[in-house]
Amino acid sequence: MANTQRYFIELAYDGTNYHGWQVQPNAVTVQELLDKALTTLLRQPIETTGCGRTDTGVHAKDFFVHLDVTSAGDKQILIDKRGLNALLPYDIAVKQIIPVHPEAHARFDATLRSYEYHIHFEKNPFLNGYSWLLRDKPDLRLMNRAAAIVMEYTDFSCFSKSNTQVKTNNCKIAKAEWIETENGIVFHISADRFLRNMVRAIVGTLLMVGRGEMQPEEIRQIIESKNRSNAGMSVPACGLYLTEIKYPYPLTPEGGIRFD
Repeated sequence: MANTQRYFIELAYDGTNYHGWQVQPNAVTVQELLDKALTTLLRQPIETTGCGRTDTGVHAKDFFVHLDVTSAGDKQILIDKRGLNALLPYDIAVKQIIPVHPEAHARFDATLRSYEYHIHFEKNPFLNGYSWLLRDKPDLRLMNRAAAIVMEYTDFSCFSKSNTQVKTNNCKIAKAEWIETENGIVFHISADRFLRNMVRAIVGTLLMVGRGEMQPEEIRQIIESKNRSNAGMSVPACGLYLTEIKYPYPLTPEGGIRFD
């Protein structure tokens, strides 16, 4: 009798060389390479389900997937992390592999997702491809006033890529804040879910405020219009990182998922 075990895999990747996370025809993606490596390692067809999707060129410091592994009898198949990493390219790294409850879902169970967007102002070869270079520093005080207004809303149609197949454009934002760092500035944003292109569109719109092209309060009109053409440009993908995924249960290598 066959036995099926579900696993969560936590990984990180540099998105520079990939057309995002999700498998797609005629383009190399992170999911495609991970599924191939798992299929080779486990000697059975493997299809992973990700906690979300990242666009072309976007990085992930923390990303979860789930997969099911079938074994003969009651014997549990253990996934060798070192062996899996050896089959993956240098820019994709498996952090941990966790046996979980068979109904645990990497995407639908996630309760919070966090992103960062990095901007720097001095030419730096070590930040090229990992942060967006701007010439002039915007006004963080004004941008944080506008970011606080963004948090008052839930319908973010104006920041969504057109023609996406989603049931709702509503998101609950828990954090939206600009922080000054040693290398530049970083936008931190957390929500229960995000729309396609949403973070990059929000950043582009907040930068309009920071450059004095509009007042913080004007962002209300943009959001309430629900029209993408009224919002700012979508900033380059190189500065965007998925940084954290939270679940309503602890993920522990020793015991998998514990439902309290």
